[in-house]
Amino acid sequence: MFNNKNILITGGTGSFGKRFIATILERFTPNKIIVFSRDELKQFEMQQTFNAPCMRYFIGDVRDENRLQRAMSGVDYVIHAAALKQVPAAEYNPMECIKTNINGAENVINAALDNNVEKVIALSTDKAANPINLYGATKLASDKLFVAANNMAGGHKTTFSVVRYGNVVCSRGSVVPFFQQLIDDGATKLPITHPDMTRFWITLKEGVELVLTSFTRMLGGEIYVPKIPSVKITDLAKAMAPDLPHEIVGIRPGEKLHEVMCPADDSYHTYEFEDHFVIAPTINFSARCNDFSKSALGETGKLVVSGFEYNSEGNNHFLSKEEILEYND
Repeated sequence: MFNNKNILITGGTGSFGKRFIATILERFTPNKIIVFSRDELKQFEMQQTFNAPCMRYFIGDVRDENRLQRAMSGVDYVIHAAALKQVPAAEYNPMECIKTNINGAENVINAALDNNVEKVIALSTDKAANPINLYGATKLASDKLFVAANNMAGGHKTTFSVVRYGNVVCSRGSVVPFFQQLIDDGATKLPITHPDMTRFWITLKEGVELVLTSFTRMLGGEIYVPKIPSVKITDLAKAMAPDLPHEIVGIRPGEKLHEVMCPADDSYHTYEFEDHFVIAPTINFSARCNDFSKSALGETGKLVVSGFEYNSEGNNHFLSKEEILEYND
């Protein structure tokens, strides 16, 4: 579906963007791939690797709707990956997080509608489910905006969906490179925020595959949640450095002990499929599909039981220390 198409990815110089673009170039022959981001150095560095004739690099910020309008001219598909994502930084700089994650989401939606983009997928996070930190709250607001945008579309063909997943192995700012740097620097202990802490675990490859598949199965308005394993942070530390002791340093501001991707309060409109869940909209669309028990690929899901919650603590699939070491791209 990406052959001869124009694709734009906001925040395209990030870990996801690089892997997504590499996959698209390997499998398809797009007309254009537009990297939209605000860091000229990262774009320059990225151009040294991704320099195919179809590549375009736009300096711009999702806070700037006019720049987004120009960048989306003639675009068929949009992946919205731009966000301020660091939980402690968001707690300390709340208005900056709101401007990017909420106002920026609105700008992406308006630009997509005005340019009659065909499909838009926004990347979310497990922190948007029952949020306790500002980052999660802004991403929940962003999710709601993208879902409701399907009603705003009116006569436009544009459809919007959301993909939500957990910690990405080895992505920038994640715990794996943090631990590895400490180990390489000769640390005598590894800092652990809490001995019981768990997280959902997904590789960049799996995240990209989820987004690619979601483009083909989306109806518009749903939130896709993959079935992925969980990891105990203590098991991760033991797998990476079996001989190093742990130092309990306490949970950081705005951090959860366990993450949730499908809240219990959403169980009455959450459908389980073979390898993923779909959280259907709580609103009805006036001129769009409102039956999310089936996908555009013909897959059929079943409504989960009342009170069902998909969280990293109660997950039925935990990685062992041996599996953790093997679980990479």
